[in-house]
Amino acid sequence: MILSIARPLCTVGLLFAATAAWADPLGEWRVADGTATIRIHRCGGALCGNVASTVSDPGKDIRNPDPRKRNRSVLGMEVLINMRPVAPNLWSGTSYNADDGQYYSTQLSMYGEALKISGCAPGGGPCGSQVWSRAP
Repeated sequence: MILSIARPLCTVGLLFAATAAWADPLGEWRVADGTATIRIHRCGGALCGNVASTVSDPGKDIRNPDPRKRNRSVLGMEVLINMRPVAPNLWSGTSYNADDGQYYSTQLSMYGEALKISGCAPGGGPCGSQVWSRAP
């Protein structure tokens, strides 16, 4: 009888420990090529990310599909939009890439102290991913 009670309690304890150990994507992240840092923060019930810094001159959003936004600096620009939790350690939403002026269907997932960003262009377009590291 004690063994049958101990197993579920042990399982619950392990699940709680695993939940407590899940990494949190909040904070600053260095993009894969090292050219920028993205600050991920809470925005309502979701996560958002803005360009916090760039290694060189931040430049303008010249490829934005909206001509009125093409003169804005990429510094401070929101690049991770409405990333909502969909499973433990997985967020789904939209990202914007100023390099090509495209919006992507995006997922974030944590792997220890690394953040994997996966995205696909709308309409079944090309997909890709990269791994970001925590900024010092």
